[in-house]
Amino acid sequence: MGLPLSGKGVLVTRPRERAGGLAARLEALGARVLPFPTLVIAEPADMRRLHALIDRLDAFDWLIFVSPSAAERGVSLIRARRVFPPGPPVAAVGAGTAGALRALGVAEVLMPQAGADSESLLALPPMQAVRGARIAIFRGEGGREQLAAGLRARGAQVEYAECYRRRRPEADAAPILDAWARGEVHAVTVTSTEGLRNLYAMLGEAGRDRLCATPVFAPHERIADAARALGVHNAQATAPGDEGLVAALCAWFAGSAP
Repeated sequence: MGLPLSGKGVLVTRPRERAGGLAARLEALGARVLPFPTLVIAEPADMRRLHALIDRLDAFDWLIFVSPSAAERGVSLIRARRVFPPGPPVAAVGAGTAGALRALGVAEVLMPQAGADSESLLALPPMQAVRGARIAIFRGEGGREQLAAGLRARGAQVEYAECYRRRRPEADAAPILDAWARGEVHAVTVTSTEGLRNLYAMLGEAGRDRLCATPVFAPHERIADAARALGVHNAQATAPGDEGLVAALCAWFAGSAP
């Protein structure tokens, strides 16, 4: 019996430094991974503001990290400047972010057991008893406002620690378009709405019809909805994380997907 993704070409659009784990899982199942990063993770525009916040982290009651990139960049920038504060408890929006924190030595992390988004974290009891609490949210520049808005509505004082910024790469889409024309792209994975929109722009008119005709897999209904709004015919919302993406791809190509 062959591997479940044998012979399937899967376009992986995650930033290059974040794509290795997913690519390895897919290749182990027989897929041919086509890397095409649609986001570049760069330093924040204003390091002085971030440094000033890091210098007073001991004054906070919670430190929240919203993504693996926020965890890796945030912890690295903290440790480059000071000892990671032992006092404030740490929370993560999902298992991927919590795993990145644990890999960096942050052992105790509050995270949702189901879901991997701001709404899931806000539903946890410790995040509902935050009146008067001072909370730092480590994120990229210009992220979603749902988490901070929810915490502020409960009486928390929230500050952003914007520890990276996302930008669209300067990349030549011709090799990917050629692979599509040869029938070598069977599925696309996208892990953020910004990355999806960058992909749509980077492919240009020549590639948009191909994207819309190819099944797109996203680990959140919000991202899948954005794909549908762009005209993607088969946009599949999967369970969170790499596990959800891989399971959905296997199910789709086994013929058991809806």
